[in-house]
Amino acid sequence: MKMLQLSVVSGEGEVFSGVVSMVILPGRIGELGITPRHAPLLTLLKAGIIRIMQEDGQEQLLYLSGGYAEIQPHVVTVLADTVLRAENLDLKRAQLARDNAQEILAHGAIGFDYAQAKVELATACAQLKALENLRRKKQQNR
Repeated sequence: MKMLQLSVVSGEGEVFSGVVSMVILPGRIGELGITPRHAPLLTLLKAGIIRIMQEDGQEQLLYLSGGYAEIQPHVVTVLADTVLRAENLDLKRAQLARDNAQEILAHGAIGFDYAQAKVELATACAQLKALENLRRKKQQNR
């Protein structure tokens, strides 16, 4: 079976490096499923979940704040400002950030930045989605 070499790098260093059978990335206009021999591509990524299907059949979830992916037939490199393992996300913090961003967008605030509030809302929602996916995955493994 053909495999991909995947590297996920944040501003803090390499978060994941290994051989995988498939990776699903959060593209700007939808999810991108990357398998071996994919056509070369350079694309923007939005805040969301990276789903990594490892050689042994296990799935690993990473949250990224957005970034870029370079896809070659057998190599995928993801560059992002922030990448966290899904299990390291804080549910209460993500809920609070979502609620605060929704409040600012609904009612405004003195000197608020609409674009920044939208980014914060998207980030919080992506983190909550990652946590929900992780919770669902744990329930399936029971």
